[in-house]
Order: sequence, then structure tokens, then C-alpha cells
Amino acid sequence: MKQYDAYSLLPFLDESPCNFLAVDTIRRNLEENGFTELKLTDKWQLKPGDKHFVIKNGSAIFGFVVGTNPIDEYGFNIIAAHSDSPGFRIKPNPEIAAEGVIKLNTEVYGGPILYTWFDRPLSIAGRVLLRNPENPMRPIAKLIDFKRPVMVIPHLAIHFNRAVNEGNKLSKQKDMLPVAAIINDMAEKENFLVKKVAEHLGLASFDDILDFDLNLYPCQKATLVGFNNEFICSGRIDDLGMAQAAMCALLNSDNEGITKVMAIFDNEETGSGTKQGAASPVLANILHRLASNMGLDNEGFYRAIAHTFMISADNAHAAHPNYAEKMDVTNHPKIGSGPVIKVNANCKYMSDGHSSSIFLELCKNANIPVQYFVNHSDVAGGSTLGNILTSQIDIDGVDMGNPIWAMHSSMETASIKDQENAIRVFTEFYNTRL
Repeated sequence: MKQYDAYSLLPFLDESPCNFLAVDTIRRNLEENGFTELKLTDKWQLKPGDKHFVIKNGSAIFGFVVGTNPIDEYGFNIIAAHSDSPGFRIKPNPEIAAEGVIKLNTEVYGGPILYTWFDRPLSIAGRVLLRNPENPMRPIAKLIDFKRPVMVIPHLAIHFNRAVNEGNKLSKQKDMLPVAAIINDMAEKENFLVKKVAEHLGLASFDDILDFDLNLYPCQKATLVGFNNEFICSGRIDDLGMAQAAMCALLNSDNEGITKVMAIFDNEETGSGTKQGAASPVLANILHRLASNMGLDNEGFYRAIAHTFMISADNAHAAHPNYAEKMDVTNHPKIGSGPVIKVNANCKYMSDGHSSSIFLELCKNANIPVQYFVNHSDVAGGSTLGNILTSQIDIDGVDMGNPIWAMHSSMETASIKDQENAIRVFTEFYNTRL
């Protein structure tokens, strides 16, 4: 039987090189465990015990189990995470010829640590949209993953910039363009990428390709590191680590009375302001339809929301052994020491004393440690899904995440023990009536 534990995070990361592939990986795991897909355009007919998922735009997925207990009295137990990670997206008409090679024109997505992308074997993954001769309003979407190194972003040699180790300001447009091939003739440049995509997909003609959403990703596999194999090193741990933990908990939990919801949004790294992002009404609409299928009117739905609790799961900063001064004076979340509650006086996170207390009790019942993250008062912090979602749905909840190093690097570092603990507390949450 397939295991849904901390160690299964490694193949999960390898199978999920971008948001579209991450959602497809979750979809396959849900289907293997009896979940069936519902379309937003379908008429839903739900009953207690049903297990379903909904996919939005191919890059966000919402899985749920309908509990046997009345939703207006028990509410929804929700875990939210996101499928996207900082990196590079390929622009339309990307081919640039220079010095005998083809470069691809890219745009930075989110806030990656740029110099960590230099001199790494890179591949391409994402979604390709094909012409549908039967209905131009419904182009055919195909997932693609080259699964091998096809590009590299070469760094300038130190001999041409002797001061590179003293600080090196980078241009996203000039310095970060990946090299894809040597060319002998300028004619090879024309439609180079779409021809390679068509060849990979086995298409008769590249003219069938209407558009694409393609991402670069480092080819290095997720791996355990450390003399005791205590660390996980991989790209995209933020936030696929939390997405995988939520999925495992949904599949491992066994309290049939609780209505459990796993919401994996897209575009958190760019502010969540898309139709598949946390700032959209997509989750509120799904919850409303679920409640309506259980016979609740608006009054019943609002009662259900009042009983609802959400864990907004997005990775947290671990105290860095070389930069201890960057952390808050009294709150130093350590890697390998348990999940981290995120707190901010200016309400960048949804956590407050009440919601933090609930999560503390869940951790106690799961017999795992718990930590706090608070920004150093001289350093501005970011935000995440929790507060964005509360602008759409009036729910209680806590922002938390596992502590990691090098957040937004092309290779991040987490703890295998922390992943285990996250799965345990998420499973405890899905099994607990609020």
C-alpha cells in the first residue's frame, strides 16, 4: 500500500516541478484513494461520505470529504496551502539569437533568490494549449515536462568581474536568460521552442499550439542531506511541503463525521489576485455549494462558517546558524523542532491568541512540539494566505508553517522530522471536532 508520510515528500517534489504538475500529482493521489473529480460546470449531488475534488484553471485543487455530522453544527475543517513557487516563466516569442546560441526570453515569477539559479541544469514544465477544431472556446490543455536538462543560465566568469564576490547587482532581463541550444543558421531560431514542445508532445504540427504557460525548474532531485539524513534539500519546498502534508492528512484521517477540506491555491507568490488565488471567491463558492447540497439555506451556511476553522499552511523562516541576528530576540524557531505559528502585531497573519491556542492544543494532542515566528521589529515581513482568505470568507484560523532555510532559493532546506510532525498535526485537526 502506498505510504502517505514525510518520506513520500521527496517523490512528490520530483513529480511536481511547477504548479500545474503539482496539482496533477495531488489529483492522481486523490483518485488512487477513491476521490472523484467534480467540474464547476456540473450540477452537484453530494451525500455524506462522498470524496471529491475540484480543479480550477489546472493550477489549484480543492479536495473534500463530506462528513456525516451536520455541517451547520460542525462547520468545515480547512487546510490551505499553495502550488506555486518563485522562479521563471517563459515569455511569448522567447527566442533570442546571440553569439551562436539561442537564449529564451523569460520573466521572473514571484521573488526568487536570483543567483541561486546560475549554472544549474534546468528543464521546462507547464501547460500547453492546443487548438480544438470542434470548439474554439475550449482549447485543449496538455501538461508537459521535458524531464531532462535542456537549458542553463551561465554566470559571467570571475575574470570579467573581479568584484563579483563583493556584491553583484543582477538585471533580470540581461543576466538571467537561459541558453537553450547552439545554432548554425538564423533560420533555426524561428519557432524554436514551440517546435521542441510539439516534438515532445508528439504533435503533427507546431501550428496546433495556441499558447503556453511554461516554467523553468532545476533538474536536481529532492534528496536527504546530513550525517543522519535529517534534512530535505529540494526546490519548491515552499509551499509544496505544506501542500503534501495537507494531502497526506486528508488521506490518513479517519473521522467520518468531520467535513474536511484541502484548498491548494495558486499565485500566492504574486499576491493571490487571480481566479485561482486565495483572493478570489473560489473557495467560498465551493463551500457554499457543498452546504447547499447538504440541504442548508443561507442561514445554515453562515452558521457553518461560524463553526469553521482553517489552518493556513505556508512555510516559515528557521533561525539560520550563520545569521542568528536576523531573527526576533526571543523567538528563534529551529529547524527540526516542530511547526511554527506565525504572529504579527500588524495583522499580516490571521493568527491571534484564540486561534493560536487552538493550534497549540492540536499539537499537544498530536504529541509534537510547536514554535513561534515573529518578525524582528526592524525587519518588514511578508504575508500569506490566511488574511487574504478572510477578505472572502469570515472564518477563524491560524497561519503556520514548517521552518526552512533559504526560502525562495532554487534549493531550499527543511527537516524530515518537521514534515512528519506537520502531517501528524494536520491529521489530528482533520479528526477533531471544533
